[in-house]
Parts: sequence; C-alpha cells; structure tokens
Amino acid sequence: MLAQTDLLHRDFGRVQSQWKGDGTRVTAADLAISEKIYRDLGEQFPDDQFFSEELTQTDGPIAVTAKYCWVLDPIDGTNNFAMGIPHCAIGLALLEDGQPVYGFVYDFARKVLIHGGPGWGVHDGDRVASLKGKALDPQSVIGFHSPYDKRYAPHAAVLADHFKIRALGTSTMHLAYVGIGLFDGVVDHNVKVWDIAAAVPLVLANGGAIDYLSASPFPLRSFDLKMDRIFYVAGDPVGVVRLRSLLAV
Repeated sequence: MLAQTDLLHRDFGRVQSQWKGDGTRVTAADLAISEKIYRDLGEQFPDDQFFSEELTQTDGPIAVTAKYCWVLDPIDGTNNFAMGIPHCAIGLALLEDGQPVYGFVYDFARKVLIHGGPGWGVHDGDRVASLKGKALDPQSVIGFHSPYDKRYAPHAAVLADHFKIRALGTSTMHLAYVGIGLFDGVVDHNVKVWDIAAAVPLVLANGGAIDYLSASPFPLRSFDLKMDRIFYVAGDPVGVVRLRSLLAV
C-alpha cells in the first residue's frame, strides 16, 4: 500500500477527473492505485477476494465467498484530491468472515500510515494511539458532513450548538481520527462500506463504539456498488449514547 503513496503525491491536484453516474468523482489515480494494490494482494493472497470502489466490473452485488476479503477505497476524498485540498486517504480493510479485523489508512495530509485492529492495537505512524476517552463537552470535535438526505440537515445545528464540528471531505479520515484520538466522535449519513471499512477496526481496537442507525454493513455478505447509504454514529461508548440522545435517533 505504501508503494502507492508516491503516485498519490505525484498526481495531487494535477490529475484529470471524470464524474460517475452516481455523482461521485473518479481520477486516473483512483484506477491506478486500485489496479496496483489488487495485483500485489493477488500475488500474496491468491485465495482471498478483493473489492474496490473503482475496479468492480458489474453493477450487481457480488457474493462474499472467501474467508478473507479486502475492501479498498483507493482515494477517499477524491474531490479534495483533484482540487488540491490535502484531506484525502487510501483506505484498505481486511475482513474475516465479513467482519473488518484490520485496517490500513494512509493519511495524505499528515503523510502518516495509520493501521491496527482488535487484538493488535492501533499505530498512528510510530505512535501507539488511543481514543480521547473523555466526556463530550463544548470543546469536543465531531466529524460531520452535509447529509445527502436533507431530512437530516437539522443535525448540523444540533451538533454545532453543543460541540465543534469538522467536515474534512473524507469519511475515512473522520472515523480514523476517532480511532487515534484526534476527533471525539463522528456522525455520518452518507457513507458506503468502502468509505469506512478500513477505519472501523481502528475504533473497535481502542474500545470505541460504532452504532449503525441504518442496516449494519457487517458482516459483509455481498459487495454492491449500489448499496444504500449508511447512517452511523461513532466514538467513545458513552459519547455515542449522548450523540444519539441529542440527535433523537
């Protein structure tokens, strides 16, 4: 994975992009990173399945049949990447029996590889990382993106009334920053499984909670580019309860 970061930095803010049918942006760098990581993993783990937001050849769901599979988002935050805004990431998750057990997140802005999972701990570069682990207060930082479904737009006002909110333009980094103690929590209505799979193990490894308010994507039984959007809240377990209470969900 780290071998692909040179390509990421080389093409940052310079690469041509196109818009896909679902309204999301894709660049040649997304495709190249997918292809190279797919090739490397295939050589090392030929019995595993590999799923990427950008390489799937069918619009229909693909059954997860292998004990181990990999879920990749080659560039989360492609809009930022294409425009020269440094908040973006490569996210790669290893799933066992459909559950994320280890995650790798390359934080482009800080040039740091975050990785870990339950039983392994979490490393933020050379630093052993943990959750913030303190009660939510007015200084707490909550990751939040504008909801795709505008019924949830009032949640922005609720969160801003109680905390500091940040919208980085990359859902992977919002959740990863919870796992390494930079954010206190995250509320997101917009994600799909590849946006969060790599960061889920980071949060769980450090005793955090992820509460899915739509259907949980895990265990992953099929990979579907047309899957419904996921609505979830994450953070310290006590903080998650408070967030849910404030949002009345």
